[in-house]
Amino acid sequence: MPKIPKCDRCLLYAHDPHLVCAEHPNGVDSDCLDFRVNPKFQEEELWSPDGYYWYNGELLENRRSQLTTEQKLEILDAHPFFTGQCPNCGHEFDRANLPMIHWDCP
Repeated sequence: MPKIPKCDRCLLYAHDPHLVCAEHPNGVDSDCLDFRVNPKFQEEELWSPDGYYWYNGELLENRRSQLTTEQKLEILDAHPFFTGQCPNCGHEFDRANLPMIHWDCP
């Protein structure tokens, strides 16, 4: 669906992944003749320093960028999500009901 950069600032913009706007549901290929500036539009600054990223309005440090490829592979080889057991104590997690966030051993 073609969308031009100024669509985000338009009063008719739908803010929907399946629809661009009320006048041009499938978007436009060139300059839009129906463009109307949205007076409530405020452009967000998404700049972040190297090694940091924005998540849910909070600036966080990107710790993954500090890991080597070998360290990343070690995490994949040892994480309970992939192995089904705790790398520290060996506790076996129920593979049919794996926790999504907290991997707490009993």
